[in-house]
Amino acid sequence: MAPAALRARADRACAHTACVAQNDLRADVAGAVDRPAHIPARAVSRADAAHAAPLAAVPADAQLSRYAVTALIEEAQLTPKPALVDRRGSGAHRDLDLATMLRSAHALEPTFAALARAARRRGEPSALLRTELAQIGRAGEHDMLRATGGSNAHRGAIWIVGLLVAGASMPGGGTQRHAAHVCGRAARIACFPDRFAAPSNSHGERARQRYQVGGARREAQDGFPHVVEIGLPALVAARARGIAEDAARLDALLAIMVSLDDTCLLHRAGLPGLHAGQRGARRVLAAGGSSTHAGAAALAALEHDLLSLNASPGGAADLLAATLFLDMLARHDAGGSPVTWNI
Repeated sequence: MAPAALRARADRACAHTACVAQNDLRADVAGAVDRPAHIPARAVSRADAAHAAPLAAVPADAQLSRYAVTALIEEAQLTPKPALVDRRGSGAHRDLDLATMLRSAHALEPTFAALARAARRRGEPSALLRTELAQIGRAGEHDMLRATGGSNAHRGAIWIVGLLVAGASMPGGGTQRHAAHVCGRAARIACFPDRFAAPSNSHGERARQRYQVGGARREAQDGFPHVVEIGLPALVAARARGIAEDAARLDALLAIMVSLDDTCLLHRAGLPGLHAGQRGARRVLAAGGSSTHAGAAALAALEHDLLSLNASPGGAADLLAATLFLDMLARHDAGGSPVTWNI
């Protein structure tokens, strides 16, 4: 399961019930924009600390949407990923291939633009914004399903990347290059409930309840720790060692897999699938990463193990897409130049 530090953060995360109801009532009756009392203290404090950083121009809604779509496309095209759709084939998925993933990503561009517009217009996280974003996201799911012929290519990414698009689009307050700032604002949105959502019976939700893990919702409410504290640092460190970009991104994916309680793995193969993914990813990194001969062999073994279980780390893939989105945002702020992340 997750390491102690991540479990401790989850224990401090959103306490759903009375605090949520009180904030919702104030937002609806008084029109107030309140910070939920149950927002993780770490996410808020790190985001607030970023306000002292130099102000950077917020990208336009269409630009944010293009970054989000590009992140989904580049994640899908990254090869070789363990048991995931990539240029070689469908991995453990019978209803998805690369062409389907790309159609889904392109179909979501209007959704991401609408999420950005809504967040920019509201200006601050609130219950009303959370409700509006949820409605846009559900419409985006329908667009995705139409584009894929009914296959779920990016439901998790609509939530994960969509929240980051919303967090990045809000005007004012600190440099967009500060990952904790963007993720902190997204976390504040995620801590409000989706009051009009039907009870979820998704694969991820069933796995979350059965195995008592946080899932995508907790990841967002905690401020995206697997992006800010794992994915981005791993990507930056690999680049600093001179590793080729695809290998650096693969190593970031593997670093995320090591500690993520991936509900995609849990749904498909239970705890054996989760443990196989975590142990296998750890072996690849211990062997020097995917760019080394030993690491490549360990990566092939990891894929073999996951395919034998019909399991794939789809949750980690969504978080890699989130990592790539924030990386593109940093490059935008730097005028397209390579940047050193202020993580």
